[in-house]
Amino acid sequence: MIHQSSATGMQAIPTTGIAQGIKYLEEYRASPELRSQLSQNSVASEERASPNLRQLAEGALDSDTSNDSYKKMTSAITDSKNPPLEGREAFPSEGREAFPLEGREAFPSGGRGAPIVICSLGDASITEGEVSEAFQFAVLKQLPIIYLVQDNNWGISVTAGEARTMNAFEFVAGFKGMNRVQVDGTDFEASYSVMKEVCDFVRRERKPYLVHAQVPLLGHHTSGVRKEFYRTDEDWAKHMEHDPYPKLRKKLLERGIAENEILQIEKEAAGLVANDFARAMAAPEPSPATIEDHVFAPTPVTEEKGERAPAGAEKIIMVDAALFAIREIMEQHPEAVLYGQDVGKRLGGVFREAATLGEQFGDHRVFNTAIQEAYVVGSSVGMSAVGLKPIIEVQFGDYIYPGFNQLVTEVSKSCYLSCGKFPVSMILRVPVGAYGGGGPYHSGCVETTVLSVKGIKVAYPSNAADMKGLMKAAYYDPNPVVMLEHKGLYWSKVPGTEEAKTPEPSKDYILPFGKANIIVNASAAAIQNGESCVVITYGMGVYWAKAAAKKFDQQVEVVDLRTLFPLDEALIFARVKLHGKCMVLTEEQQNNSFAEALAGRISKHCFRSLDAAVEVLGALNLPAVPMNIGLEKAMLPDAEKVMIILKQLLNS
Repeated sequence: MIHQSSATGMQAIPTTGIAQGIKYLEEYRASPELRSQLSQNSVASEERASPNLRQLAEGALDSDTSNDSYKKMTSAITDSKNPPLEGREAFPSEGREAFPLEGREAFPSGGRGAPIVICSLGDASITEGEVSEAFQFAVLKQLPIIYLVQDNNWGISVTAGEARTMNAFEFVAGFKGMNRVQVDGTDFEASYSVMKEVCDFVRRERKPYLVHAQVPLLGHHTSGVRKEFYRTDEDWAKHMEHDPYPKLRKKLLERGIAENEILQIEKEAAGLVANDFARAMAAPEPSPATIEDHVFAPTPVTEEKGERAPAGAEKIIMVDAALFAIREIMEQHPEAVLYGQDVGKRLGGVFREAATLGEQFGDHRVFNTAIQEAYVVGSSVGMSAVGLKPIIEVQFGDYIYPGFNQLVTEVSKSCYLSCGKFPVSMILRVPVGAYGGGGPYHSGCVETTVLSVKGIKVAYPSNAADMKGLMKAAYYDPNPVVMLEHKGLYWSKVPGTEEAKTPEPSKDYILPFGKANIIVNASAAAIQNGESCVVITYGMGVYWAKAAAKKFDQQVEVVDLRTLFPLDEALIFARVKLHGKCMVLTEEQQNNSFAEALAGRISKHCFRSLDAAVEVLGALNLPAVPMNIGLEKAMLPDAEKVMIILKQLLNS
């Protein structure tokens, strides 16, 4: 059993992603067809996926025999319809049997070992749109998850009447296929009975369930937001009438449990809390020297490997480079899944970036989602937690914003907050950039926004070989990676981008992150005479810079960053110091951009070597990219605009 508490609802999606991952693993192990797809690589694939799976398989709930008082209490509250339970053994220690590495027979459907997921929610969180996205997907895919909503009619100081038109039980009636039940959460016996029935049902039927429990609010929200600030004495007294513990205590006495035994249980409970509190207070403070630990998990990919341009290899376009990389990954690794809007076999992506993958691997591994960017992004947290490697897609850079909450609050923080135990291993593909009059909702560049989130790696390839090599590196990196893929470079149809086509690298080609590439060299004479400069750029900027550099007699060096985080600062600073003059080029709107931040960093670290201020060129500072082609061109940088800046820089 996996349990996640989410007072605000933000964890509803990642928790549902765990259930989604469980279902994938169950179906994979139950399907000879799916297993046969990977027969030649299954051993290596299972070994790669196994660490998280083994942890889950061995991480059973504590099933130690509880004390006699607890046994008597649990036995006393059962009736003839519910046979007496033996201490904690009443709660199945399902973790030990979850996700066996070989065969599904070890956890047959309905057995005690069949894993389930429980997501606890506060009633106020039900109004969150992301919670609805979780419900929608759980019902659509019939996932083995229980949503336990504890309803006390308060959301800090906001009452139910102020915030919602119906409670959670009424709300989920609209999700056809969501089983639901209400229970008096102040009645221990009823609550236990309902939860046991629901858990047994979900283990057996593998379908979602919502439990709506009415409970009182007895204390303060926090020590700083005290009940007397916003609650009347009358309201508090009314809630105290429904305190579940006095009701349970009374029932125990009526069932024959002696007062002394209850007092002993209370003493033991108080002692346990006091002991834990004392241990917590006595624990040493963390060392400030460790504050930067676990931002990322260590990556095994540190060196370029394989053949970048094998003899006789055909040239491929960038969109195919990504496609071929993912195909090779999925052929080797059964834990790799691909999903997002329109990526399924019917279309294969609006840019054909997933074409044929659905046909080859089936709807089980390559599938469409609804227009739910938050779910697409956030579910990767849960999928990764059970040992899968989700490759997900947001259809356009402009559409990343509905998923940004999950990217920030869940994906980026997981490794750091878990001290390295739960890095989110995922790839988020994001087509970006202006191309052919896409207009304000299909042309955006989002690197500055994405790079503002710490704990995420960001790649921005400019050619097919880099695309394939970086995609492979992203797959074997245990951390979250955002792949920014320029639509205008996908097919090399934009004049001047023909060199985005490259020979297809070998299957084992991997290009590590943080390795920039010098793609145009200045002459030694120009450098020696102080007549050279360097352009630092990426994406479409590479081709603007290359075209502009041809107009200067070997005076311009062009560096393609390839990854925006991590940055190859060593190469950047070394080249700037060598030339003394630098320009940073981006397609993004210039003000407050990543490019300006990089220029500032260059100015700081290379100040004594600079012969002129670092120049930055980006798009005009408009709130959107116009749909009109002429206006789009006027907004964006191009080779001619780059030439103007370079001329000024070289003459300074």
